[in-house]
Amino acid sequence: MQPAGENGLRIFRVAGINVYLHWYWFLVAFYEINARNGKYSSIVWNILEYLALFVIVLLHEFGHALACRQVGGIADKIVLWPLGGVAYVSPPPRPGANLWSIAAGPLVNVALLPLLFGTYFYGSSAGWQLAAPDAFRWLRAVVYMNAGLLMFNVLPIYPLDGGQILRSLLWFIFGRGRSLMIATAIGFAGGIGLIGLAIWSQSIWTGIIAVYLLMNCWSSWKHAQLLLQYERTQQTNPAILSGDAQ
Repeated sequence: MQPAGENGLRIFRVAGINVYLHWYWFLVAFYEINARNGKYSSIVWNILEYLALFVIVLLHEFGHALACRQVGGIADKIVLWPLGGVAYVSPPPRPGANLWSIAAGPLVNVALLPLLFGTYFYGSSAGWQLAAPDAFRWLRAVVYMNAGLLMFNVLPIYPLDGGQILRSLLWFIFGRGRSLMIATAIGFAGGIGLIGLAIWSQSIWTGIIAVYLLMNCWSSWKHAQLLLQYERTQQTNPAILSGDAQ
């Protein structure tokens, strides 16, 4: 393991992709693991449950990165942090390439569904809940985590995967800049809705996620304005070269 500056701690490198753990991950892991104490007969299972969550997240992010490379893009870094993970991908500036790079992440969770549900139902029929209650409880938690992450990620709220998939589909019709502006407008509405949900449920994590989404939407809104301005300039002066991918 090697220190990695602001990214956190580099834990390994595979297929040319560096994987980092952000420093905040350790603080939140300590809090979450201890907060769930009592769910199992040993805290070891709490640790395994938290690690399983981030194994699923990591597989999801590798789906993004490898799909991006498949379409000729650049993807060489994944950072795991308390709210999940981020694959730093830069696909070619084409809607199809962007769509595949984003959709591949949730598709990893879809592929895990039959494997996890199949194992769970087999264990249930085999009596694991009595023979190995902690292991069965852990397996059930992993099934729920994967399904929950999938459902949350495909919400059409930018910059969640669902919002980025929506943006890619709109790109085919409206172009780069306008599609991003529409997606971020929907993202603003979704982020505000999540803040309302956080207040209603008194969930600090939902509130943190909502603020994070809104901050990203604001940054993307400004980027969309620049893209629209650039596209208008290209229309009036076709000799100008194409810009960056996103």
